[in-house]
Amino acid sequence: MTLIPWRPGRSLLWDATCVDTLAASHIQATSSMVGAAATSAEQDKRRKYENLESSFIFVPFGVETLGPWGPEARGLFKELSKRVIESSGDPRAGSYQTDRISLAIQRGNAASILGTVPRCGGFEDVLYFI
Repeated sequence: MTLIPWRPGRSLLWDATCVDTLAASHIQATSSMVGAAATSAEQDKRRKYENLESSFIFVPFGVETLGPWGPEARGLFKELSKRVIESSGDPRAGSYQTDRISLAIQRGNAASILGTVPRCGGFEDVLYFI
């Protein structure tokens, strides 16, 4: 939630979610349309929090594990980037935030993968795994 009103009299609330692009529940949609899982997650969040829209500006922020962003996430991020660039005067400020979110997703993916690999006894086991 923003502490400073986003638009006159209303604060911005956003709820971020990162969905698995390759999950069985998403694979049919994501194999035919880029970002389908993120879009679906945003729609689910919008329905879940529809009662907040009378008091706040609510934006669901959906991204996928393989990179695509949902349309509302892209829209919010464009607005955030514009505001950061205007206040800082640095035209690259928006891309810094994109990089940070992308890295966070990649770190989460790496942690998920490493969590499935059994502990090994030594470097030889790692080479065998690869």
